[in-house]
Amino acid sequence: MPTGPQIILALKVLVVAVTVLLLASLVALALKRPRLHGRINTAFFVLTMATVVGFETLLQWVDVSATFDPAARQALHTHLWFSVPSALLLPAMIITGKLRRKQLHLALALVFVLLWTGTVVTGLGLPN
Repeated sequence: MPTGPQIILALKVLVVAVTVLLLASLVALALKRPRLHGRINTAFFVLTMATVVGFETLLQWVDVSATFDPAARQALHTHLWFSVPSALLLPAMIITGKLRRKQLHLALALVFVLLWTGTVVTGLGLPN
């Protein structure tokens, strides 16, 4: 079984990896390549959801209270306050993008970027 620090390190690596995809998606928008933006966002969605499902599954098998110290548990709890709502917004983002509901997509995007910023800051700040 992985240890708490190994789980946190994997989480940090995955947060950085999908954030790079998100930034690439924004670059595609800046270059006026909406189809590329959509494809990158689809990859971002799939990888983020796989990460959420994978970590949730892992945490069902790992005794979190034994692998994380109190500071790490609190930091992870704070991280989840940002990451869970951002993950819950992703399906709506994908749907509004595919349906070309631009105004709603942009409004959700603003909320998502704020939540994702919190996800990145709290995720990279987790103690290992």
